[in-house]
Amino acid sequence: MSNPQAGEEIWVFLLYVAGNSRRSVRANESLRKICDEYLRGRYTIEVIDLLEHPELAAREQIVAIPTLVRQLPLPVRKVIGDLSCEERVLAGLDLALPRCVTVSG
Repeated sequence: MSNPQAGEEIWVFLLYVAGNSRRSVRANESLRKICDEYLRGRYTIEVIDLLEHPELAAREQIVAIPTLVRQLPLPVRKVIGDLSCEERVLAGLDLALPRCVTVSG
């Protein structure tokens, strides 16, 4: 992550995975691609392997993996799945781009 500009909002993500499963690897790759495209230089990602730290699942109320938790900016948001559907991830993280509006008449 490059240094953010003054006043820029930093996005903090926790990605809960299960080892190097295909879904976990895909979620990690998808998240990094989305962050590089939409949040370049303004994000941190911590990947937490629940096979190594199973006690964290209960603390964070993780019921499925992979699960992405956006800690900042508030409010905390969670997205479950391999994050391969970019539109759903963007909407879930409140990163959705404004849609074009057609005005007729």
